[in-house]
Amino acid sequence: MRYIKTRTVVLIGCLLQVCTAQAGKLSIVIDDVGYRPHEEGAVLQMPTAISVAVLPNAPHARLMATRAHSQGREVLIHMPMAPLSKQPLERDTLQPSMSSEEIQRIIRNAVNNVPYAVGMNNHMGSAMTSSLPGMQKVMQALDSYQLYFLDSMTIGNSQATRAAAGTHVKVIKRKVFLDDTANEADIRRQFNRAVDLARRTGSAIAIGHPRPATVKVLQQMLPTLPADIVLVKPSALLNEPQGNSSGGNNYVPPPVKQPKPQPKNPFTGGIKQCKVKLPKEKVNASTVINVIGESVAQSPAGTFIKRQWQRWTDTAPAKPKA
Repeated sequence: MRYIKTRTVVLIGCLLQVCTAQAGKLSIVIDDVGYRPHEEGAVLQMPTAISVAVLPNAPHARLMATRAHSQGREVLIHMPMAPLSKQPLERDTLQPSMSSEEIQRIIRNAVNNVPYAVGMNNHMGSAMTSSLPGMQKVMQALDSYQLYFLDSMTIGNSQATRAAAGTHVKVIKRKVFLDDTANEADIRRQFNRAVDLARRTGSAIAIGHPRPATVKVLQQMLPTLPADIVLVKPSALLNEPQGNSSGGNNYVPPPVKQPKPQPKNPFTGGIKQCKVKLPKEKVNASTVINVIGESVAQSPAGTFIKRQWQRWTDTAPAKPKA
């Protein structure tokens, strides 16, 4: 009886390991941090897998980056980059016409203003990210700081990935904007889209902002995250396939593999073949369970659990003889 119970525990443990390994990975980044520490404090009450992108010239940039890092949260530099539209710009906004020296100076200051940053993403930036020469200067500057780049995909023809070629900078891409509107129903719908993308493609990055409606929706939905979805930091997705979606919002299913045509049998002419019907072999239920248990137990997760169990039994005190 003890053997059966032990085997059951091992089997359940292995299945849990397999389910965890196959979970969809969802990363959520909150932009525009550093201006309203009181409101942004609600973000710091969320799970530590939720990351923050801090504007380098915001008045509370250093404070918020330090607080987030002290929690074990991932910090990014939310670098202002020139948009195509005409609108007020943050100080030291990166522009395609800037020299390499000017871009290096601005990024150096940003790194100093946002301590503990491990990555950078763009604030606005459709004009800058669509410029290959401009983004090449950015990637060359980032290379020396060992920062990754999260492309917010504010424009479909972003050149960030191409620009990173020849450097050590890894580029990941935003798939969903949570709060293009302040409507809670819209935000909830976008959150569900991000979950669906993570489930279907293996991973997804969603970007939001520390707005009351966004915070409220996240507070409601994060505790009810489906069991097959796990929250991860952006750096956990650096080696995940990023796909080629232009705006990151359109899911393109993978092509269906067509079965290879089988060679025709020249001897099938008009001759009918006699098919011998074999009696169906009955399979005992315990045999099925044993086969499943053995196959799972031979997996890496099963091997690990067996090793731990053996170590525990070897060190357990011997039962005194009667």
